Amino acid sequence: MSSRAIVVERPGAHRLVTRGTPTPGPGEVLVRVAAAGICGSDREVYDGHRDAAYVRYPVIPGHEWSGTVAAVGEGVDPGLLGRRTVAEGFRACGVCERCRCAETNLCTGGYAETGFTEPGAFADHLTVPARLLHLLRDDADLRAAALLEPAAVVAAAVRAGGLRPGERVAVVGAGTLGLLAVQLLAASGPGELVVVDPRGARGARARECGATSALSPVAAESVRGSFDLVVETAGAPTTAASSCLLARRGGRVVLTGMFTEGAVGIDPVHLSLSQLEVRSVFGASSAAWGDAVRAFGLGLIDPAALITHEFPLERFGEAVSLVGGGDPKTGKVLLRP
Repeated sequence: MSSRAIVVERPGAHRLVTRGTPTPGPGEVLVRVAAAGICGSDREVYDGHRDAAYVRYPVIPGHEWSGTVAAVGEGVDPGLLGRRTVAEGFRACGVCERCRCAETNLCTGGYAETGFTEPGAFADHLTVPARLLHLLRDDADLRAAALLEPAAVVAAAVRAGGLRPGERVAVVGAGTLGLLAVQLLAASGPGELVVVDPRGARGARARECGATSALSPVAAESVRGSFDLVVETAGAPTTAASSCLLARRGGRVVLTGMFTEGAVGIDPVHLSLSQLEVRSVFGASSAAWGDAVRAFGLGLIDPAALITHEFPLERFGEAVSLVGGGDPKTGKVLLRP
């Protein structure tokens, strides 16, 4: 049986290849991909802007995905066949100090991640270690489940932020991460949940997702120093610094956006005088994945509401060009093999 895949040979060059269906090795499963999301980091891979230490060309991208177990390798429970599933992207070693402390996203055994250094889900099939699977309900919407990877990142941010019921919360950025953060935070009982984004349409979408109000960055200057917790999701050049200005003295700031060189730094004077607690998030640990999958199963988050475009593999070039294009009407873009 044949299987197709998008291969990015080098920055700016991709092709759709037909190959034999991959065979799962010992401890692995073969997954038939149902849907795969395209995110900003996939666009970075395509454009050649991702740090060289975190990509290996040629590569089959695709780290946000869902699917069904189609075959199992040696030593894997055959009861997994036919199960709907997602899987962690980091191929953590499981034995280093960070892994043993449950920080699998910070594994020191060497960086390896589905869709960046290992074949990803912009394909009909992919193989992954069975130990990384997070099984879904039999009636799970696989189209929506493709967004559980960014939802896991948001779950990691919520864990890091330690939200207490009734606190004032701000989310900076209303892209996929920001809107998922609004959904998950709204389920945690905040007293106020404000979204900061320059795009009015995105602000309106955030209110539909559970935000109590939406402000432009200019309007947000009037509420500086007001929030117990600020979750930054935009990764824009100024949003790390501006997020810290939104937090109250003694407040907490969690940075989830992936920043690039040249971003504005956090003012150390403000940091020390305000006694802020600043955390960053890199991907998601196994525990955060568990949180996201449970929230999805309970209906606390609705990833499907964020999907605006769907394309077959043959139209990958058109699909990836939409991501990061600046059109506020473009939400999550999916490939559907």
